[in-house]
Amino acid sequence: MKLGLSADSIPIQEMFEKFFATESTPARVRAAEPVGFDPALWKELVALDAPFMRLSADAGGGEMSLFDTCLMMEQAGRRLAPAPLAEAVTALRILGELGGEIAREWIDKVRSGETVLTFAPQQAKPGVAQLVSGGAAAQGILTFDGVQVAIEIPGAPLEAPSTLGGSAVGVFTPGQGERILLTGNADAAAIWAAGLEEYKLLTAAALIGLSREVLGIAAAYACDRIAFGAPIGTYQGISHPLANDIVDADGAAMYLWWTLRSIADNAPDAGGNIAGLFWFASRTATNSVAHALHTFGGYGLTNEYDLQLYHRRAKALALTLGDPKQELIRAGRRLYLGEETNLPDPGLVDLDFEPPQGGQDLAEETRKVFKSVIDPAKHRLGESNFESHDWEVHRTLGKAGLLYPNWPEKWGGRGADADATRASLAVWQEVGYAGLPRSTTSMIGHIVQVFGSPELQDEVLVRMGRGEISACLGYTEPSGGSDAFAAKTRAVKDGDDWVINGQKMFTSGAEYASYVILITRTDPDAPKHKGITIFLCPLNVPGVEIHPVHTFMDERTNATFYSDVRIPDRYRMGPVNGGAKVLAAALSLEHGGGYFHLYIEHMTHAVLEWARQEERDGRKVIEESDTLARLAKTHVDARVAAGLSAKVLWTRLAGEPDLAYGPASKIFATEAFITDAADLLDLAAPRSLLRGKEGLGIVEKGYRHAAATTIYGGSSEVMRSMVAERRLGMPRSRG
Repeated sequence: MKLGLSADSIPIQEMFEKFFATESTPARVRAAEPVGFDPALWKELVALDAPFMRLSADAGGGEMSLFDTCLMMEQAGRRLAPAPLAEAVTALRILGELGGEIAREWIDKVRSGETVLTFAPQQAKPGVAQLVSGGAAAQGILTFDGVQVAIEIPGAPLEAPSTLGGSAVGVFTPGQGERILLTGNADAAAIWAAGLEEYKLLTAAALIGLSREVLGIAAAYACDRIAFGAPIGTYQGISHPLANDIVDADGAAMYLWWTLRSIADNAPDAGGNIAGLFWFASRTATNSVAHALHTFGGYGLTNEYDLQLYHRRAKALALTLGDPKQELIRAGRRLYLGEETNLPDPGLVDLDFEPPQGGQDLAEETRKVFKSVIDPAKHRLGESNFESHDWEVHRTLGKAGLLYPNWPEKWGGRGADADATRASLAVWQEVGYAGLPRSTTSMIGHIVQVFGSPELQDEVLVRMGRGEISACLGYTEPSGGSDAFAAKTRAVKDGDDWVINGQKMFTSGAEYASYVILITRTDPDAPKHKGITIFLCPLNVPGVEIHPVHTFMDERTNATFYSDVRIPDRYRMGPVNGGAKVLAAALSLEHGGGYFHLYIEHMTHAVLEWARQEERDGRKVIEESDTLARLAKTHVDARVAAGLSAKVLWTRLAGEPDLAYGPASKIFATEAFITDAADLLDLAAPRSLLRGKEGLGIVEKGYRHAAATTIYGGSSEVMRSMVAERRLGMPRSRG
């Protein structure tokens, strides 16, 4: 797994980051208006060989990878560089691929710094005008008429109409200037099509850079701007939309990397990924500038602030290709109707999204144990609830040391490294056995190992490891919701014991568990973060009551009551009134997007198979543009969610700073799960109303299951606050 910049890519990113920050200042961007072209900046870019990055060495270029070129474009987008860089890179790339004397002459002309070359993205039709980004500054425009590629030299500078934002847009009418046909032996149509796909990737990278930068600007303003006696960033109405947007922007960046990897691998979905990415990056930029503007309030509307530059260009960058929604439909045609795509040659893509593949011996052993005990007719495979728990399966895996492979052998584990542990636990997903008591017990067992007394460790860890007992979570209270620190359950010291009184809600798995981890308040006068203590409370002691609570997800959870429950001090974990540190360690194990993208994929596949068979108005549902767009959106969401989840794992493996990547992953994955489940349910209605374990029943079940995912493990609101604080540096928005 490798999701960081290589040693070769880091200097490229740093060089262009410094260059654009120094040379493409807001003052120069403003000075380039209204056209949006800075001739001096263009010459500086030429001097850096920036437009020639994708040319082969034989053609006089840098022969750089598409990955590194996207790094450059992200920095150009951050600083709103007033030069047609993506357009020139694309045009020169096409020239280099076509080859020939004319191509070489024009490459040399551009290298002089006096000539700007751009391209017309729409098919050239004589007498039919189109808007061309960079055309107002160009001496040559690369065109394609469906058969031939040519360079048109306008007889006079193109009209530069007033537009939404920069981009040196020119009104180009093919056939009104000198047309130079490019002769070469290459397949012009294929090269042109691949160049257009490359342009989408470069533009998406610029939009990602723009989004990240404008969100940073808005977050900084929200830290400084005071309203009602506090920085406006403390108000969730300000911080949460920005948190959503930075999650999307980071997700778009991961999706860009995923797409480049899929192109390099010639994956079947590569073409669909390009189109889907362009749509997603465009939508992300639109949302980012809108929420940034809202953060600034009326000041964001004024020309004095730089925000309006970003607001206008967020749209202008993408719309010269037309409505981005059309790209979503195109993604659907490529993904589901087999529409062919010419892919650009990406060069080296030094990325790997696959988790480390070590530990396959342990994975195979896990498969064998499952095979020996699982009965598909008996066990509720494919269900993600506590009711599918089976003690025979649990104890068999525990006896083999495979419940918690990374635990030390003295506590029933195998002492496995991280790779072997991941490989072993992946088999659970493969088999379809949820084993939710394993998940909660693993988390609690980890806390016991770190914070529990030796006596407590001796009492519970070996029995947990062997599969003899499980534990559950006692966090939520009826009045506290997701605010775990608002616990009112009291624990009072009485001699060597503690007496506990209170109530917990949603104590899932308590009917199977022998212990519950409890958040209690031990100092009611202290600030709420400083007055809590954590206990591992036995559930078989007097005063504990477990009452079932059933949900419309066909699952059972519980309300648990504690009336004068007396337990020895050995069940305390961490210091008295020092539970915040223990709780933080426990909660960090829950934060992450997990496997929610797989649920989205399974639902999409079910609706796809239905749409290929179902007819409406005499044609298959899958042939409808609306259907293709909606299915493509779910594909995009699943890929973004998978990329964010991979980012969480990579950050941990690489020891990189964790800027709330786990909460970010959970926000996106669960919110997408909810919206996509609802939309797919609508799309396949009314058949989707029927319950079942296969086909459209997967969508109905997913719709019900998705409802809770933004709540448990930390609500989306709590996660957004964490992202705003740790990723954007905004002030704390929770009391």
